Amino acid sequence: MYFSYFIHKVNCKPDLRCFRFIRWTIVVPFVIYLSLLFFKYNRNMPLKSLTSTTSIQDDKESMTENLFIELEAMTIDKRDLEHYKEIDQNIKNMKKNQENSRILLKDIFQRADTDHDQLLDIQELARWIHTKITDHITRAMKENIGLFTAIDNNPRNGEVSWEEYHAYFLRSHGFPESYVSSHDKKHSDMSRTLKENIMRDRARWSEAARNDPERLALDEFLAFTHPESSHRALLQMVEDLFEKFDRDGDEQLTENEFSDLPAEGMGLELKEDKHEVIGGSEDRRKEFRHLIDKNKNGKADRTELLMYIDPRNPRHAIQEAQHLISVSDTNLDGKLNLSEILSKMDLFLGSKMVDTERSFHDEF
Repeated sequence: MYFSYFIHKVNCKPDLRCFRFIRWTIVVPFVIYLSLLFFKYNRNMPLKSLTSTTSIQDDKESMTENLFIELEAMTIDKRDLEHYKEIDQNIKNMKKNQENSRILLKDIFQRADTDHDQLLDIQELARWIHTKITDHITRAMKENIGLFTAIDNNPRNGEVSWEEYHAYFLRSHGFPESYVSSHDKKHSDMSRTLKENIMRDRARWSEAARNDPERLALDEFLAFTHPESSHRALLQMVEDLFEKFDRDGDEQLTENEFSDLPAEGMGLELKEDKHEVIGGSEDRRKEFRHLIDKNKNGKADRTELLMYIDPRNPRHAIQEAQHLISVSDTNLDGKLNLSEILSKMDLFLGSKMVDTERSFHDEF
């Protein structure tokens, strides 16, 4: 009996070795291979719940965000700075004559048309406007110090009084020293336009003066001459937003509170139809989610609102470009050719595409 059992074990041993050999050389690698395929498939195929959140509308909004990033990353080529200065210096003279205005618009069109296809798409137009805005604000801040120092001379005390500024205003408009030193305060013989300019300046002066209603410090003077360049003026705009719309007084704006903001002049077009008029709380909500609430906590603090209001935020350039295209794009191709621009000369001559300073000052 024991002998037969021994013989049976000896006969089965080769079969067992063969089975073990097959298991380790074929079966195990095959199982590992199937596991790797399953893992790779799961990585390449996202969950259905995730794909459902990435809709066509999200893709469109991502494209808008990408344009913001592109504009934010853009820097001014030093070689082009002289071109911008030259354009700004000649704007007033060029606009006096219609033919000169056409030449000016043609020159700007050629410079903004970076791919030289004789068309301006929204990226090219927004890029040009953003560069103009950035250049204007940078130069305004630099030139403000020189202007402040030149006006502060009677006496030179580190502040500009209304009398000092008023004398500068009269001299800059060609009035002789005899009139500057002794004139009728009502300016009886002055043109109505200049009188209105003085009244407008006086109102802006009162807005900028925070410490003394008759005198401006350097930062207040910047808020008076170039409010779009003044950090102080922008902060005041943020405070005004909180005062009007922060209903619960928690020093933050929620999406619901922000949606009460008026639509006109504030928003970026996020609708599918680019020719559809912006309006309503839904547009404000889109702005809040995609352009303001950077940390996605459902609220906007002062820093986020300041970034949103800052004229150097690319949204302003994009909004201006969208407006110009929507008004002037007669063939509805989403781009502007030179004839479309020339047919709306007054619109473009007063826009940030051409006269950035005047456009800002009209807004503020």
